[in-house]
Amino acid sequence: MMRTYLILLGLLSLCGLCFSSECNAEFQENEDFPGTDIQHLYSPDAEHCQHLCTQHPSCQFFTFIRSDWTRDNRHFYCYLKSTPSGVPNKRAPLLGVTSGFSLKPCNPVPQPCLSKVYQNVDFFGADYQTLFTADYESCQRACTQDPSCQFFTFVNDVFTSDYMRYKCHLKFSWTIPRPPLVEGKASVVSGFSHKTQMGLNFDTACQGKLFQNTAIPGNSLQALPASSAEHCRMLCSAHPSCTFFAFTRESFTCNLKSNVNEMVTVAKAGVTSGLPERFCQLDNSWIKEALEDVDFQGSDIGFEYMDDAKTCQRKCSEDANCQFYAYASERVSNPDYWRRCYFKRVITMPAPPKVVKLANVVSGFTLKNCRRALHTYSCLNQIKITV
Repeated sequence: MMRTYLILLGLLSLCGLCFSSECNAEFQENEDFPGTDIQHLYSPDAEHCQHLCTQHPSCQFFTFIRSDWTRDNRHFYCYLKSTPSGVPNKRAPLLGVTSGFSLKPCNPVPQPCLSKVYQNVDFFGADYQTLFTADYESCQRACTQDPSCQFFTFVNDVFTSDYMRYKCHLKFSWTIPRPPLVEGKASVVSGFSHKTQMGLNFDTACQGKLFQNTAIPGNSLQALPASSAEHCRMLCSAHPSCTFFAFTRESFTCNLKSNVNEMVTVAKAGVTSGLPERFCQLDNSWIKEALEDVDFQGSDIGFEYMDDAKTCQRKCSEDANCQFYAYASERVSNPDYWRRCYFKRVITMPAPPKVVKLANVVSGFTLKNCRRALHTYSCLNQIKITV
């Protein structure tokens, strides 16, 4: 009996602040929180918008513009907001909007299950593959089975352009933590949480190869901040359209490139190039390395004073919300920042770059996270049954 009690107590502790009075999951229909915007993104509904606010490092509350909004063409806009007090400065009645609060105090799951589908809504852009399927359910299954797919749009059988009918568009968005800016800065140490998840797990180890002092000109797909060539390889491996990459150490820039026909290399000092690794386990030991004189800037969720960078990394790894960190030692020029350990995070849930109205299409998300949530729930039930 005591053993059962302790396990149930442990399971309850996973909820953290779920029962805190600060946890407010309710939506305020047709109510606006005017002003104090920090960013606007696209969302198909208020629930998705709330998850974006929850994962954003600074967002405390939001206002979402619904599809029935009539004042202008702004539909599916998710306005993320923040104030020093943590509550809206104003509230005002407004038809066509839904407002609400971040779920941060509710200790939410890192990757929410997004099971809804949206009729006559297009998740515009971010395509990496198209195929023909009989219905949107088949399209969603294809997205769920594909490791790279995060959301989809399916064109149904009465779409205006008959050659587009039954077309299933698989789409990609980043779901791994990515520091928004990486710069060289003396006396600062940065790194990732040891619990950071970088891609899927496989039984077979990758046999990766890096080409030192080698560049691959042209064929640019996307330029991202990265801390190392290994970090850059991980980013390339995660992107379904990346065929090779080049990392420039001086600027901490990872250039993802795409060309399925050829790869031309040239000698260039300070640049490391390589190929992505698919369907094998990447060497993620670099995640645990502390980077001396490197600053991961932005995306702060808070800071604490600590004696050294090792403690900072350990505390970040212990904090479920912290994805990466930066520590300022007492050698930093401004003493106001001495011994500060900055905890950081970014949005890692599937997020379409744009959401628009479009007749006779259906859009939705991968169900991978729903399967993981169901598996976790099943495991918890097994624990309670077998004790």
